[in-house]
Amino acid sequence: MKQRVATVWALLVLLLLGSNPAGAQRKKSKAKLPDKPKLVVGIVVDQMRYDYLYRFWDKYSKGGFKRLLSEGFNFRNNHYNYVPTYTGPGHASIYTGTTPAIHGIVGNDWYNRATGRNIYCAEDKTVKTVGSASRAGEMSPVNMISTTITDELKLATNQQSKVIGLSLKDRGSILPAGHAANAAYWYDGSNGNMITSTYYMQELPAWVQAFNNRKLPEQYLSQPWSTLLPIEQYTESAADDQPFEGTFSGEQKPVFPHNIPAYRGKTYDLLRSIPAGNTYTKEFAVEAIKAENMGKGTVTDFLAVSFSTPDYVGHQYGPNSIEVQDTYLRLDQDLADFLKFLDNHLGKENVLLFLTADHGAAHNPNYLKQLRIPAGNTNNGIMTDSLKKHLNAKFGAAEWVSSFMNQQIYLNHAVIESKKANLVEVQEEVARFMQRFPGVLRSFTADALMKSHWERGLGMLVENGYMPYRSGDVLLTYQPGWYENYGRAIAKGTTHGSTWAYDTHIPLLWYGWQVPAGETTVRTEIMDIAPTLAAWLRIQEPNGTMGRALLEYVR
Repeated sequence: MKQRVATVWALLVLLLLGSNPAGAQRKKSKAKLPDKPKLVVGIVVDQMRYDYLYRFWDKYSKGGFKRLLSEGFNFRNNHYNYVPTYTGPGHASIYTGTTPAIHGIVGNDWYNRATGRNIYCAEDKTVKTVGSASRAGEMSPVNMISTTITDELKLATNQQSKVIGLSLKDRGSILPAGHAANAAYWYDGSNGNMITSTYYMQELPAWVQAFNNRKLPEQYLSQPWSTLLPIEQYTESAADDQPFEGTFSGEQKPVFPHNIPAYRGKTYDLLRSIPAGNTYTKEFAVEAIKAENMGKGTVTDFLAVSFSTPDYVGHQYGPNSIEVQDTYLRLDQDLADFLKFLDNHLGKENVLLFLTADHGAAHNPNYLKQLRIPAGNTNNGIMTDSLKKHLNAKFGAAEWVSSFMNQQIYLNHAVIESKKANLVEVQEEVARFMQRFPGVLRSFTADALMKSHWERGLGMLVENGYMPYRSGDVLLTYQPGWYENYGRAIAKGTTHGSTWAYDTHIPLLWYGWQVPAGETTVRTEIMDIAPTLAAWLRIQEPNGTMGRALLEYVR
């Protein structure tokens, strides 16, 4: 009897211990944290419209864009949620998870009221060039005022993670790499080398010097640019030799084949504007991973790659050109080669990769007019001269306008103060006057942006791009199909920067480590990328993040 009672008590104790929350907690604490990717690769394609994924689909290979879409996850309704949609703000927003209103990169350039001149988004006169005798290396992320996901990775791993950014454009490398990066490298067309600045190091690593010594730009620029496929197969684009296409200096017509050796001049800068620029970027990315042993350590590393060439080609020829299509078909091959390299070097299961763009691109207005679609381009010079004359007549002769750029008018605050004029009244007068010009849809004063809040629509986009001490006094939005032409008689190629879907709607593809195959049309925003990475890596989001993690859609 006593033995049975003892047995019952022992069972009760075991049951109590088994149901004890503390016991359960102790058991839970022994659980192993989930694995993390060995390497994160962020790919930004400069000036990639969302529809390029599908417009050129039949001509893509199986190993590039098609592989990313078939094996990865596609957010088909991904947008920028601010204006202006430019390269600097785009790269900063992707990696900070916020908008120019917070991270401070309100344009590629903006007017600096303190100095009375324009400031470039990545300029830093306190640092020197490394790898060249030019001033192309006087750059750093000092003008970006919030952290990036790459910064947060460095903080989370006590600086053990290796972070490297690379691009032909300095801003396409520097802003994604963040403030705490091991390195950022960009292209110097004066000598054909990848360079950096003393912000990161005092001397180029041996592997970068060896890469530069391969003289790849000389090789690429010694060949004409011919189409990858027979030209008659480019049925997704307009016929060659269109009046809306630009030409290389010295070129008579914008037609294939482009005699690159004859147009390159004495520098290596033309590499930016031909598809080989993407190949060069891919080759440098491969070398960076190998030489720096990225993805081979005990913590996650991060490589930020930006393919700049599509932007140069797009600006020159426009999105309906054979040149743009050929650039994307060749980029598709470069991506296929890069993915194959990652397979062999690290394994797909160890690499988390995303691909997106810093902005889209507008159709050329002259091309649209051929199809009887409303479109046009503004003339900043005429608009500025007219505005100055109007303000002189209204308030008296003075230099009322300091700058007109990024669809924003900067007023001369010193003059307004000396004339004892009311700043808000002058802003409102400018806003009313600018509505007279063809193509102008809405004008927003800085005062209105400071006092109001928009949850959606044009107001939201302008508000998200506005930072009081870096943005203008009056901000304009143009009608769909219109863009700034900066005084040129005929609009050639294309540009970007507007509030409309052709500029804001860009790809967002995830691929590799723990990413299922699939897609969704739920609306997402570019500032969702950084918090999604933070959630996947289980680290803190960048300190200015306004986006949301998207893991619920990819699990």
